[in-house]
Amino acid sequence: MTSTTSPPITREVHVAVIGSGFSGLGMAIQLRRQGIEDFVVLERGDDVGGTWRDNSYPGAACDVQSNLYSFSFAPNPDWPRTYSEQPEIFAYLRDVADRYDVRAKHVFGAEVTAATWDDAARRWDVETTAGSFRAKVLVSGAGALADPSYPDIPGIESFAGTVVHTARWDHEHDLDGERVAVIGTGASAIQVVPAIQPRVGSVAVYQRTPPWVIPRGDRPTTAAERSLYRRFPAVQRAVRGALYAGREFLVLGMTRNRRLLAPVQKLARTHLERQVRDPQLRAALTPDYTIGCKRILISNDWYPAVSAPNAEVVTAGIAEIRPHSVVTRDGVERPTDTLVLATGFHVTDLPIAHRIRGRDGRTLAEVWSEGMVTNRGAAVAGFPNLFLLVGPNVGVGHTSMVYMIESQVAYVGEALRAMAVEGLATLETTPAAQEAYRELVAQRSAGTVWLGGGCGSWYLDEHGHNTTLWPDFTFRFRRLTRELDRDNYVGTPERAPVEVAA
Repeated sequence: MTSTTSPPITREVHVAVIGSGFSGLGMAIQLRRQGIEDFVVLERGDDVGGTWRDNSYPGAACDVQSNLYSFSFAPNPDWPRTYSEQPEIFAYLRDVADRYDVRAKHVFGAEVTAATWDDAARRWDVETTAGSFRAKVLVSGAGALADPSYPDIPGIESFAGTVVHTARWDHEHDLDGERVAVIGTGASAIQVVPAIQPRVGSVAVYQRTPPWVIPRGDRPTTAAERSLYRRFPAVQRAVRGALYAGREFLVLGMTRNRRLLAPVQKLARTHLERQVRDPQLRAALTPDYTIGCKRILISNDWYPAVSAPNAEVVTAGIAEIRPHSVVTRDGVERPTDTLVLATGFHVTDLPIAHRIRGRDGRTLAEVWSEGMVTNRGAAVAGFPNLFLLVGPNVGVGHTSMVYMIESQVAYVGEALRAMAVEGLATLETTPAAQEAYRELVAQRSAGTVWLGGGCGSWYLDEHGHNTTLWPDFTFRFRRLTRELDRDNYVGTPERAPVEVAA
């Protein structure tokens, strides 16, 4: 008797959404609001939350106020602090998923390994670790802060101790009394170092470029505040509006007149001088570039932590890593038990771009080999029925990313509505539209602090182009995405014959 194995079943859906962080959840909720029920959310993890599920390192928190770093349609009157920590944001996202009843639309443990456009079928074939899917529309919410970036340091693979990236924290590993090396001084480093410094035997912070750090105006919310927000939601909306307006003011200094950043830079310098008395250490921690060129960081305990007797800021640069030590270029060898990699993420080379293949067989990564280009950060020519969330030039360095996500989700919703109303099988932006948008971004990026502030940052790609940040007020981005720019798209009616290549 011969046995046969049935081919795997491919699930057909109208819309497939990749990722279940703020963007994926926002998209799922938007679909339900529009009456679209035939969709699935493909999430590689075991729960919703995205970045806020994965980044659970000690001290992980948000640097935007809670009342602004949340969905406008789903306020939380019970935030325990004015700036929330990772467990609170993760809990909020789980609550939102349940509140809007989209958890049942998720397939967990479904990492997308390939997504290929089938031009004859006018569908996306999506392969995941949890099975195959075929979708008319593919929406990628796999954001820039999803896949950790690991440093290419000679000898790192030979290290005999524990190596942990902040985005993949090992909670089983005990740091008490250990000699710890932290590589990096970005947003995660200035949170994790103060959290572990009192516990470890010693901590050496390997710094390439010092960040500008301003005080963190964090405090517990009061019972009266929470009660007021619950009884009068308009009050919380007003607070949110005030926070938004205050942060938008920074755009003037970052994009128009850098002299307007002088008060912020003075605040940061005063903060450093008050908290670091040692002139040599203070000099090592003083940036030599304009504030805002790199992300402005907020912390009240970073400087005290690196000034502690068991801490050291190392600026010599790492020459190599040995099985039990880190050696710097000045020849000093520091015994090390654990390496903490606070080295960020793949931002300008999105890993998901290597897995999405368009009409001509090329991946997004191949199409973007000279730099990421889109129409309004959401659509790419040659990739029909594909929409990106938190894609190129949607990032912000001064305010809440959730505001930008909501703008993009609404834009994709308008595209889906146009497809339904017009009876379209495909909708695709034009090369001319994305080139015009690239030029718009380039023009607005010229003269900004990110290009002329005297620093190199993850905001810029290998060609020195800003492919990450939206270089203007965020309300202008919302205005651009409020309605679908239908003239910038070509559509194929459902009944149109399929053109078969000769």
